[in-house]
Amino acid sequence: MTKALIIGCGIAGPVTAVALQRAGIESVVYEAYPESTANAGAFLTVAVNGLDALRALDLQGAVMGLGFSTRTIDLVSGTGKHLGTIPIGGILPDGTTTHTIKRADLYRALYEAARGRGIDVHHGKRLVDAEVVANGGVTARFEDGTRASADLLIGADGIHSRTRRIIDPEAPDPRHLGLGNVGGFTRTATVSTAPGAYVMIFGKRAFFGYVVHPSGEIWWFANPPSARAARRVVPEALTSDQWKARLRDLFANDAGPTVDIIRSTTELVGGTDQYDLPKVPTWYRGPMIIIGDAAHAASPSSGQGASMAIEDALVLAKCLRDLPGPAAAFTAFERLRRPRVERVVAFGARSSSHKAPRPAGRVIRDLLMPFFLKLIARQSQDWLFGYHIDWDDRVRRGGAA
Repeated sequence: MTKALIIGCGIAGPVTAVALQRAGIESVVYEAYPESTANAGAFLTVAVNGLDALRALDLQGAVMGLGFSTRTIDLVSGTGKHLGTIPIGGILPDGTTTHTIKRADLYRALYEAARGRGIDVHHGKRLVDAEVVANGGVTARFEDGTRASADLLIGADGIHSRTRRIIDPEAPDPRHLGLGNVGGFTRTATVSTAPGAYVMIFGKRAFFGYVVHPSGEIWWFANPPSARAARRVVPEALTSDQWKARLRDLFANDAGPTVDIIRSTTELVGGTDQYDLPKVPTWYRGPMIIIGDAAHAASPSSGQGASMAIEDALVLAKCLRDLPGPAAAFTAFERLRRPRVERVVAFGARSSSHKAPRPAGRVIRDLLMPFFLKLIARQSQDWLFGYHIDWDDRVRRGGAA
C-alpha cells in the first residue's frame, strides 16, 4: 500500500489524510506545534463549495454543527452610510449555506475526525529537510532529530511552508498585504444586527467586521494598517489592552458600534499580518508536493482559504487513486487546480485592496461602491461557489476529471 507523510495538521492536513484513506492510501500527519497551540486566529468562513467538498468525506456535519449559517454581508462606510448588501455564496440544493466557525473549533473537529478514523498524528514535529531516496520514496527529517520515510510527502504546512522551500529553494516568499488581523468575542456590546448577517465597515483609518452568533455573542475582526516587510517577521507582542487601545484610536472617528464592541471585549485573538501567494511556480518535485496555503494562499478577504484547502485535499486524493505514480498524479492535480486557485487568489487581492485606500480613494470608493455592488449582483458567482468535486468521477491523464 502507498504511504504518505503529511506535513501540517491545520485544515488541509487532516482532510487530506481522510481523503487519502478513502482512496486506499495510508498516511501519517506531522504537526510542528504542540496540540494545545492549534487555536491561532479567531474565526473564519467555510464557503458552500468547501462544505460541499467535505460532504464527499462525511465531514460536513461536524463542521456545520460547530458553526452557524452566514448568508449576507452589509457594507457600511465609516460615516455610517449603507453601501449595499451582498450574499455569501448562495445556497446549495439541500439548503446548505456558508458557515462561520471558530478556527480552533474547526481545527479540533478535523483533527478528531482524522484520529477517529485511525490516522496517526504526531505533534512537536517541525520539518527541517526532506530528500528523495534511492527507491523513489522520500525521507523527512524533523527538528527533534527524528526521521520518517514513505512513498510521498505532502506539504500542508501553510503560507510560511518549509516544504515549499525544500521543493524549490527559489520559491517566492508570501506577499505582505499591508494589513493586520486581530479579533475577539463579546456578549456585552449592543448591536441591532440579526444573527448570521455580517457587517463590514470601511472605516476612515481601518477596516472592521462583525457578525452576531445565534446565542447573541458578537464575533468581530479588525484589519489595522501594517507596514511590515514582505518577508516573515515575528509579530509585535502587544497585550490585549494595548491592542484595544490601538484599535479604539483607529476607529474613534467612525460611526457605528465599533468602539463599543472593542471596549467590551475582554480578550483579543490574533495580532498577525496578512499575506497571500499570487503564484508559486513549482508545486511538486519527485514524490513531494505542496497543497493549500503552502501552494496558493488567498487573502482572508476572499473567504475561501479553508475551502480551497479542502478542495485540494479531495482532488489530490482522487489523482493519486486514479493515476499510476506520483508524477502523473501531481501533473494532473496541478492541471486541475492551478487555474481555479490563482483566480481565487486574484479575487481576494482585489477585495483586500479596498480596505485601506488613501483619503481620496476612500471618497471615490464610497461613491462608486453601490454601483459596483449592483454590477456584482448581476454577475454569476457560480465559478466560485458552484464548484463541485464528484468523488466517483475518474481522473484521466491529460484530461478533465
